[in-house]
Amino acid sequence: MSQFQFQATAIVENVQMAARIYRVRFEAPEIAAKILPGQFVMVRIANAFDPLLGRAFALYDVIADEEGNPKYVDVVYQVHGKLTTRLQQMEPGQQLEVWGPLGNGFTIPETEHLILVAGGIGQTPFLAVAKQVLGKQSYGEGEFTQKPPQKVTLCYGARSAVDLAGLKDFEATGLELKICTDDGSTGHHGLVTDLLDQAIAERIGSPQVLCCGPEKMMEAVSKLTAERDVPCQVSLETPMACGIGICFTCVAPVLQEDGSWDYKRTCVEGPIFDACQIAWEHA
Repeated sequence: MSQFQFQATAIVENVQMAARIYRVRFEAPEIAAKILPGQFVMVRIANAFDPLLGRAFALYDVIADEEGNPKYVDVVYQVHGKLTTRLQQMEPGQQLEVWGPLGNGFTIPETEHLILVAGGIGQTPFLAVAKQVLGKQSYGEGEFTQKPPQKVTLCYGARSAVDLAGLKDFEATGLELKICTDDGSTGHHGLVTDLLDQAIAERIGSPQVLCCGPEKMMEAVSKLTAERDVPCQVSLETPMACGIGICFTCVAPVLQEDGSWDYKRTCVEGPIFDACQIAWEHA
């Protein structure tokens, strides 16, 4: 189990980004100094018993203080269920309990073309990824020294234009942004896999894919990247109760070397897995 911090903290900002999607910022310098793109924190409302359990939220960004030291953590949530409904109503100064950083984070590949594929709320972990690989910001302890890709593309799909969150944040990194919506209200009218296929077809060097979103979308991305012989990592959104590997409620079916599969804890062995490792038919 990785080292993590548990602390009470206060909300600094809680702002709406899109329909039912919000960004909450809280002060957590110990977590902010260590957390990496793809890792997550568990959040619960302080002194609350309904809901009793916390929720897992992927890192969106780390914000520094005036001296440049990591101090605040941003996470993004969609209002769905009891905790996020209550969280939406909270104001700066109100108390949360958070623990993290948790999980394994992305293995950031050295590649000429990094393609990020997001569906629904799955764009959340990719702001930090883009800022890191494009040299805008370092995360965790130490400096990021990898050679930046020639191109970073975010393929981002949502139900409708009102459900797209953080577009200006992503555009500010300098990445290429490709949008699609189910209803055709903006961008490509169709599936995010259509955008991914187009991006892979550019064949800028040897592309690699990072993916996060609904399970069926990630399964489709996994199949497409396997067919195109493109490496792909997926960030699973399996519901969690503890976040530290104790309760075994977040297990996912993972293929073994002998071809069989076994359950692995998403919060400890994941949430990032090689897409080819997931036994999608048993998920």
